[in-house]
Amino acid sequence: MSSDRLIIFDTTLRDGEQSPGCTMNLQEKLRMAHQLELLGVDVLEAGFPASSQGDFEAVQAITRQSGPNIQICGLARCMHKDIDRCWEAIKEAANPRIHTFLSTSDLHMTYKLRKTPDEVIAMIKDCVARAASYTPNVEFSCEDASRSDKDFLCKACATAIAAGATTINLPDTVGYAEPAEYAELIDYVIRNTEGAEKAIFSVHCHDDLGLGVANSLAALKVGARQVEVALSGIGERAGNAALEEVVMNAVVRKDYFGLECGIDTAQLYPSCRLLSMIIGKPIPNNKAIVGANAFAHESGIHQDGMIKNRQTYEIMTPASVGRTETNLVIGKHSGRKAVRVKFEALGYKLTDEQLQVVFEAIKDLADVKKTIYDEDLMAMVQEKIYRKPDVYRLNHVSIQSSDAGGIPPTAAILMDVHGEERGQAGFGAGPVDAVFNVICQIVGRQPQLENYSINAITGGSDALGEVTVRISENGVKAVGRGAHPDVIVASAKAYVNALNRLEELETTGQRVHSQHAPE
Repeated sequence: MSSDRLIIFDTTLRDGEQSPGCTMNLQEKLRMAHQLELLGVDVLEAGFPASSQGDFEAVQAITRQSGPNIQICGLARCMHKDIDRCWEAIKEAANPRIHTFLSTSDLHMTYKLRKTPDEVIAMIKDCVARAASYTPNVEFSCEDASRSDKDFLCKACATAIAAGATTINLPDTVGYAEPAEYAELIDYVIRNTEGAEKAIFSVHCHDDLGLGVANSLAALKVGARQVEVALSGIGERAGNAALEEVVMNAVVRKDYFGLECGIDTAQLYPSCRLLSMIIGKPIPNNKAIVGANAFAHESGIHQDGMIKNRQTYEIMTPASVGRTETNLVIGKHSGRKAVRVKFEALGYKLTDEQLQVVFEAIKDLADVKKTIYDEDLMAMVQEKIYRKPDVYRLNHVSIQSSDAGGIPPTAAILMDVHGEERGQAGFGAGPVDAVFNVICQIVGRQPQLENYSINAITGGSDALGEVTVRISENGVKAVGRGAHPDVIVASAKAYVNALNRLEELETTGQRVHSQHAPE
């Protein structure tokens, strides 16, 4: 690989999913993995197979659907059992990668690992060699590299390279570094590590101080050639460096970085939008690259400049990141062919059976909504096609509410519970509270509502409302989403969705995050 080729390592499905409220079921992970492959990421970190049976199965399923042009990576602690389990999950990939890690900072070695530096070096040698016995594509990460002694980092990296690692990652695990400081560290390690020419150096920067992207770019400038990122910057705590921001910096400022990137930038917005739909978190309007305001101009001075020459105030076009300015309008009079073409343009390859499902849903939505937007269609396909079969299904919602006083808001609900239709009515402090109370009575559960949010994902008075709820019961947390022009119905759908996720998590077990996995 040429020295000016930037490798995009995507960790949306691993580190990204560790963000609170961003868990995905198997079908959602498979859909997201497919989209990341369309986007053109070089390496897809599919998960942490040893953390749970569910994560193992998800990584294995992603591996089996992946094509020949993408590397599928699994994470493993520096432990034989983790590495062996990782290999079992990814071995069917065309180009599998094992990514193993161990802390190298004095702080982590003393208090987290409770091991001496010599013991850490021995573990690196042993476990990297174990991984290399399965595949020549091995990545080793020095966890908490930005707070590690520089010379010890060089020793750890040299040990890993000698044992068979071909990629060395120097993460800013807790988002502590400053750009100039981090660049100096990366440069020092590359120049002073024995065997450095045999490996590609990588960075993985967290955003605790808001510098994830800045630190990543600073490292690329001094010789790092792989960057570990996540769509929309999701991840542990404040998140990771945002894929779309790093990529567009490299593309727009190719004159400065001098790097080639294999990303299809026109898939950036569709990818971020799909992620938003799956995890139930809207893209902020002021989000760089993909936010609604990224290409909006209100100032008269700016508008005048745009009319005369777009380049006066736009350094990239909406089309370059997948925000098309022309639109094929879909409505109640649209035919199946137009619907298929539209979904293909949005990145969805639907079977005839799936097309029929969404075609009928479009007709139903068009009866209650004047204008159907791309966001409506993406919400629809996510809801109708990629949702796992539910044990709880919402059939009907009826609300009576008045500000006259005397009678509290009343909800009547019809549901399927494990295939049996049940109905009940009840009261609440407000219409949404009444709906949630009745649903709980029907299913026989009393989870705690931790978060409730509403987002209008399309414009106009008939906007499609997207509701996200987070509930918890007996230490298990679940996030649910629902979309409908009526926010009460959307709320009911979101709550039922969360209950289904709660049931699924209780059945399969919650995934253990890598940072907190037991030794």
